[in-house]
Amino acid sequence: MAVYTMKRITVGMISLFVLVTVTFFLTRMMPGSPFEDGNVSASVTEAMEEEYGLRDSPVKQYRTYMTNLLKGRLGVSYKQQGVTVESIIGNAAPVTASLGAAAVITAAVAGTGLGVWRAVSKKKTVRILLSGGTLLGAGIPNFVAALLLLLVFGVTLKWFPVTGLFTPAHYVLPVLSLSFYPTAVVAEMIYNTFAEEMKKEYVVLARAKGMGFWQIAVFHVLKNAWIPVLNYLGPLSAFLLTGSFAVESIFNIPGLGREFVSSVMNRDYTLIMGLTIFMGSVVIGVNLFTDLLCAWLDPRVRNSYLEKRWGD
Repeated sequence: MAVYTMKRITVGMISLFVLVTVTFFLTRMMPGSPFEDGNVSASVTEAMEEEYGLRDSPVKQYRTYMTNLLKGRLGVSYKQQGVTVESIIGNAAPVTASLGAAAVITAAVAGTGLGVWRAVSKKKTVRILLSGGTLLGAGIPNFVAALLLLLVFGVTLKWFPVTGLFTPAHYVLPVLSLSFYPTAVVAEMIYNTFAEEMKKEYVVLARAKGMGFWQIAVFHVLKNAWIPVLNYLGPLSAFLLTGSFAVESIFNIPGLGREFVSSVMNRDYTLIMGLTIFMGSVVIGVNLFTDLLCAWLDPRVRNSYLEKRWGD
């Protein structure tokens, strides 16, 4: 496991380096200048570019940026004068993280419940309704769900507030918007794996020993059925914890997603780079944690790592 962990960390570092490099040169290929404004003359724009080193060659700018990055400095925002990229991320990340964590928990709990209900229900009508609901949920993009929820429950019925994240009530609509699709996916995965696990020999043996149905389902079957779900929740958590651009923009939530959209529109190179590095690091870290957690929970995964190690 130690060898595997080191390999994954190395691959993650290389992936992050490639991501930073590609993003850096793509930002320099964007048309226009971060300091272009209808009220600013061309001479002032050139002077600002000279001040921030944007008149240098892209290769020289890249070397300067990577040197500062290795020193732990992400730079200052070009549009928010005097504000560091670190402070912008520090203010936006907790907002997005709280929203993403709530959506992940909602999807995991609701999806597991719906999947088990569909698997154990003996009523055909219930199974058909749950199956149809799963297909419907998986087919609705989060921005469409956000608009529908906003119009129905926010504007028409006025049950929930529609902007910001100030109270628990503000979380309801954006969390539901983000969790529609993952809930449907988790429900389908749990249904398939739960039904398959219930047919295995260890379940028959547990029943022969006199264990109750729900005892077997909760303490044995569900544990194994959740392994594929964990593999899915890893990338999902990374995505939701780093921001959903559309949902944050629709509900005017001051999170990472809105900051990233704003930075691209304003050609704020340093903020684009800082957000990319932060989001890339979170994605790599969460995926690594998920893989190690799956290996800890499932002996078969640990054994496969050992076989690969000895095979090397």
